[in-house]
Amino acid sequence: MIDQKTVLYGVVGNPVGHSLSPAMHNAAFWACGTNAVYLAFETRDLEDCIRGIRALGIRGVSVTLPHKSAVIPLLDEVDGLAKRIGAVNTVANDHGRLVGYNTDAVGALKALEEKIELPGRTCLIIGAGGAARAIGFMLRDHGVQLTISNRSHGRGKDLASALGCPFVPLKGAKGIEADLLIQTTPVGMFPHEDQCIISRRVLREGMVVMDVIYNPLETRLLKIARDRGCLTIGGFEMFIHQGAEQFRLWTGLEAPIDAMNQAVEKALKRIHEGN
Repeated sequence: MIDQKTVLYGVVGNPVGHSLSPAMHNAAFWACGTNAVYLAFETRDLEDCIRGIRALGIRGVSVTLPHKSAVIPLLDEVDGLAKRIGAVNTVANDHGRLVGYNTDAVGALKALEEKIELPGRTCLIIGAGGAARAIGFMLRDHGVQLTISNRSHGRGKDLASALGCPFVPLKGAKGIEADLLIQTTPVGMFPHEDQCIISRRVLREGMVVMDVIYNPLETRLLKIARDRGCLTIGGFEMFIHQGAEQFRLWTGLEAPIDAMNQAVEKALKRIHEGN
């Protein structure tokens, strides 16, 4: 029951109608018996939105596109990892002091570590956006040798420079001998599940392939990779783990992972049944 003591959280971005974060976090609050609710706030006016968070005492927000970098100068403090990445996807309101974090990096790390050991691996990251930056900095800190590949050479080279690693054009990706490939672009996301950003020739038997997209649960890239004998990791695991880290930062409680899994799976099922 929502009452005058209900604590408010939400996701801030534009658009946010597709977000499954409300389903995930409201299930977590319910499972823990926490008097809180998580809503979606679609806004183009980020500065006034942050003022509203302060004024209304909103306890925490997820930050999504296109605001992950623009929110940084509006905060009182930014966690060291988020500052290096240059993107914030989580804001915690600590008694009026807004602190920014990046849980995308943590989510990706935990999803990978559930399946493989990272130190000493070589990784080809496809993309140069916020997810690529978060994953790149986290993997570099865990002893992974990186190569960046991207459709836009300028952005790709900028990220490679920031990470201190090589850049290769997307057409040259098949020549990279990496044992881990991580796809971080929106290509293949619902409702365009038939798309795949790279040639199947890039994929080799025994390679580990991760796609950060979680809708659909298995992208075309992951289907091709599985057929070619690769170990595949979907974006669903990363999404849940980054949400669990958000929940911990906001509440100090351990996240109810099972309840969050079930809520997101049900929400995805409803989306696909309705289309």
